[in-house]
Amino acid sequence: MTACPTGIAHTYMAAEKLAQAAESLGHEIKVETQGSIGAENILSDNDVKDADGIIIAADKDVDRGRFVGKKVLAVGVAEGIHHPERLIERVRSASVYDGGGPGTGAATSPGGGAGAPGGGVGGKERSVAYKALMNGVSYMIPFVVVGGLLIAISLALGGHTDPEGGLVIPDGSFWKHVNDIGVIGFTLMVPILSGYIAYAIGDRPALVPGMIGGWIANTGSLYDSEAGAGFIGAIVTGFLAGYLVQWIKKVGVPKFVRPIMPIIVIPIVATTVLGLFFIYVIGRPISWVFTHLTELLGGMTGSSAILLGAVLGLMIAFDMGGPVNKTAFLFGAGLIASGNQTVMGMCAAAIPVMPLGQGLATLIRRRLYSEQERETGMAALFMGCFGISEGAIPFAAARPAQVIPANMLGGAVAGAVAGMAGLTDAVPHGGPIVAVLGAVGGVPAFFLAVAIGSVVTALATVTLVDVAERRKGGADLVTSPEPEPAAEPALALAGVGAGAGRGTTEPAAAPVATADVDTAGGDTDRDGADADDADVLSGYLTEQTVKTRLVSRDKGAAIREMAELAAGTGRVADVDELVRVALAREAQGTTGLGEEIAIPHAKTDAVTAPVVAFARSADGIDWGSLDGTLAKLVFMISVPEAAAGDEHLRILALLSRKLMDADFRARLQEAADEAEVLRVIGEI
Repeated sequence: MTACPTGIAHTYMAAEKLAQAAESLGHEIKVETQGSIGAENILSDNDVKDADGIIIAADKDVDRGRFVGKKVLAVGVAEGIHHPERLIERVRSASVYDGGGPGTGAATSPGGGAGAPGGGVGGKERSVAYKALMNGVSYMIPFVVVGGLLIAISLALGGHTDPEGGLVIPDGSFWKHVNDIGVIGFTLMVPILSGYIAYAIGDRPALVPGMIGGWIANTGSLYDSEAGAGFIGAIVTGFLAGYLVQWIKKVGVPKFVRPIMPIIVIPIVATTVLGLFFIYVIGRPISWVFTHLTELLGGMTGSSAILLGAVLGLMIAFDMGGPVNKTAFLFGAGLIASGNQTVMGMCAAAIPVMPLGQGLATLIRRRLYSEQERETGMAALFMGCFGISEGAIPFAAARPAQVIPANMLGGAVAGAVAGMAGLTDAVPHGGPIVAVLGAVGGVPAFFLAVAIGSVVTALATVTLVDVAERRKGGADLVTSPEPEPAAEPALALAGVGAGAGRGTTEPAAAPVATADVDTAGGDTDRDGADADDADVLSGYLTEQTVKTRLVSRDKGAAIREMAELAAGTGRVADVDELVRVALAREAQGTTGLGEEIAIPHAKTDAVTAPVVAFARSADGIDWGSLDGTLAKLVFMISVPEAAAGDEHLRILALLSRKLMDADFRARLQEAADEAEVLRVIGEI
């Protein structure tokens, strides 16, 4: 099983190295890769049944459920690249996987994970807690987006202001039904976050207690609170459920009970214990917080309006639907009936600041965010316009230490400006929508307060995130991966097949060598000898984009030099933007693959059509490669955002596999001119 964090080059390099090692040792092997282009060469049930052992070379979480009863060796992806022979030898003495321990997680300890005693983990790996949080966030995002946008659309097209009921949609109307569907999405959002955090830690038995725990956390009436604990409570219940299940798994039980442990005993025990613990232990402090914050705010109504606005803004922005947020909101809403609409005006100005600010941050510093986060940012901007503060929750859950303080700062500023301007709001709702519908007194000042607060939040967010990433050395600027699906890309599986001499086992399928790239219209010639230059890598690599000697001595300059080389084709509209995107990709993790190879790549509309450039460096360039070698063979792949399919990923897969052939690399190094370089690469 091979998989790297981004599911691109290292996935295929490890697969190729394992295949080569198995062949040299006289073993049959089948390798399933699950990179960003999806699962390939998938292992069948018979493949797993007949295998002598399973090697998992991955830096991503992976479900090991189908490997129960098999010898399993789990290491990092770099081990598969640098020590494939050692792994094949070690898997023979690996422990049999019994389904215990984290069901996901390729290598969760220096020991190499379950079934891999003494196995070193290659490649830098995130902590289990971090990966669990990201797993929950990635599954939650679609619920936030779908629920929030449906609510926003229904309010915009079917709602009207009502002094007693805020923004009201007539019962039984079409838009009321749309709104109800959106509310269901929002209702499920918190349990999903909790459930999939738990799942990432404790596997399937933890999913039920995690989801039910999240529902309890979000339902304040279960523990005598007018507000649930929101997404912060869901994070707590997710981790509690996951680690509680892990602990229960370690309890010794009679052999006859073991089959029903994961499907009956563990879920029931964990759900009951967690639910009661939250209701009786955690829930009461939440209720106490709600009650005493309300009393505190009641004592401030006669104080400075600016101070009260700042405090309300801080509270609104803190937990976006939790007890602190709800305390401020209900306090403002409750005063409307008594004729005091200024407090709700402060709340209304602060409510949209979080989603607007976080969405704006993804536009200001795009390199700090993954593609999925940028898409979520656009949805957050839309939700912010309709006063749906939950649009910022995915960002707060993913980076709480940076996003929550930034949200609170912007919320406080917006509330203070609203207090200073004496804004009023006649309905218990917030955001620009209430101003557009005529419920706000002092509309220009209201929009000014929202705009200032949103800008403050955005600038504070990008500053704090940038500082945090610089402290980490800039190794992982994008936190989510290109969370899979809603979550992250599926992971790769490599199974070691029958050993030499078994005789009765059919030869395992060869590792996937991605099919010829013909999307652009020309098939690639695998024989190489007759390869037409125009067809090399589907015509994306031409003599015009080949350079036999790089002038640059460092990575940044080399990327610019290659971008300018690609620009000679007329397919690059903005060289500076192409360089920026390529360097941002480097910040996620080096594209130096080892073996003196680097494959920088960028997906950006700075290019109008796919283009591949190749250059050689005589002395080598420090690319931060895993094996410490200087990069002498550099390919740069650039494709537009709207490129059909995942063409750049397929090119990467092709190159990564072929470049593991030492003879191929040697001939590429020795090629006398551009034409000969193209003939060598035409073998792919």
